[in-house]
Amino acid sequence: MSQSTTDHLTDNSTGMSYLDSLPRRIVTVFLPLLIFVFVLLFPFYWMAITAVKPNFQLTDYNNYSPLWVVQPTLDHIKYLLFETSYPAWLWNTIFISVAATFISLVTSVFAAYAIERLRFHGSRWVGLGIFLAYLVPPSILFIPLAIMVFGIGIYDTKLALILTYPTFLVPFSTWLLMGYFRSIPFELEECALVDGASRWQILIKVLLPLSVPGLISAGIFSFTLSWNEFIYALTFIQSSENKTVPVGVLTELVRSDVYEWGSLMAGALIGSLPVVILYSFFVDYYVSSMTGAVKE
Repeated sequence: MSQSTTDHLTDNSTGMSYLDSLPRRIVTVFLPLLIFVFVLLFPFYWMAITAVKPNFQLTDYNNYSPLWVVQPTLDHIKYLLFETSYPAWLWNTIFISVAATFISLVTSVFAAYAIERLRFHGSRWVGLGIFLAYLVPPSILFIPLAIMVFGIGIYDTKLALILTYPTFLVPFSTWLLMGYFRSIPFELEECALVDGASRWQILIKVLLPLSVPGLISAGIFSFTLSWNEFIYALTFIQSSENKTVPVGVLTELVRSDVYEWGSLMAGALIGSLPVVILYSFFVDYYVSSMTGAVKE
């Protein structure tokens, strides 16, 4: 081992020596981690206990603590699942999110491949323009999109959301995949061209198999944004049976100044579970692909 390598390892070990002391580990590691976990998990805990609290405990803080449940009940969950259209909202959200994510991924793959691998004149400016389009807030876009939705005749249909969601999904997904495609050596593509492969074969058989983490990351990102989207769903959907979970929970469970807090929290908790499960399965791919995109 060279002297420089030895010195580098010595410097690293010396730099981490301050963690040998338990009080320092508590202050610099465990305490920040505890605060982070508390901030992350407390909203889920609050939703869970509110969802199973009887109504009289939700406001009677003199006799009941707000931080735990004395007599849990499933009445709010039963009301949500069997007396509202929540199952239909959940299905609508899943269907719209999956469809919009699929359309966005296909579009982003072609756009990212064309910008990064075909090397046409002005490709960098096109990539920058696509990313800048992501920065345009939906509150500005929904007005011209509403005119188009009404003009096409798809207002109050799932198709209205499936076709409008890619307007904010494609730009970021394209930028993410551009960074991932850029990290794949051009020599692989050149070897495939020498062997007689077409551009389509290179994309399908060479680039996409190597870009699975990036595709998973873009898919998770698109699915999450579609799942939580509110403005377009509120603007383009009117009938209760076509609403998504974010809009349905807010508009159907809040009547004037009456808030169905138990059902609201139950709906929010159940609605967050699919995204949590999705992230738990693919978190390694998501982190690796985001790291690769940022590096590039």
